[in-house]
Amino acid sequence: PILLPAKNGNTIGVRMPDNKAALRIIALSGGSVVCPSANISGSPPPVNFQDAVRDLKDAVDFAIDTGDTKLGVESTVVDMTAEPYRILREGAVKKEALESVTRKKVILFVCTGNSCRSVMAEGLLKEKLREQNRLSDVEVLSAGLMTPGNSGATEETVEIMKREGMDVSLHRSRKLTHDLVNKADLILVMERVHEARIREAVPQVGNRLFLLKEFARLRDNNLDIPDPIGNSLEYYGETFNVIREAVNKVAEII
Repeated sequence: PILLPAKNGNTIGVRMPDNKAALRIIALSGGSVVCPSANISGSPPPVNFQDAVRDLKDAVDFAIDTGDTKLGVESTVVDMTAEPYRILREGAVKKEALESVTRKKVILFVCTGNSCRSVMAEGLLKEKLREQNRLSDVEVLSAGLMTPGNSGATEETVEIMKREGMDVSLHRSRKLTHDLVNKADLILVMERVHEARIREAVPQVGNRLFLLKEFARLRDNNLDIPDPIGNSLEYYGETFNVIREAVNKVAEII
């Protein structure tokens, strides 16, 4: 878990589970899920359903058995409220691995043609990082799965971004390559089809790949951000607002 500042002055632990059942429950909830650890403080971490239920006894009304844990060891706890960060508990993720990812990060946004959605996301994150004086720590890129490259952003995208004080008129599309995928620390795509195509082409992408809308406040169970091409400027604006909400959350956690 990553400890972040909470509004009440305390801290809150945030984590993204690597478990299909847990991720599905979070998606269906329509928001964030608040829950405790599956063991009593000071007790060994449970590695299966039986251990967790035995420790929690009557504290839960319903439990789901998804098999043994992948690693069988406790999680690593990192306090990001300190500068520099502090490792409060070294577990599955070792200190060396943390140090490797705390250097300059590469964030890659991917859509179909790299002419609207990923352009918006790239511009928004760069602007957010500029406000936070963090552009030197993070490299932000965008690419398209089906673009020949070197084409501009759509007129609607240029207009929407201009209204928000961002100039993307000089943008030129970039075709997604294996090298870009391998370079990126975090890859955020607009639709499930993008996710499936990347995982098929680069299986080793692992847990660096997410749907961008997973970071937005869900109003339905649809995690896709549809392509606005061919729609009205108002539709582009709605797409922009969803992307902005997700990008703001990404900026908080990277």
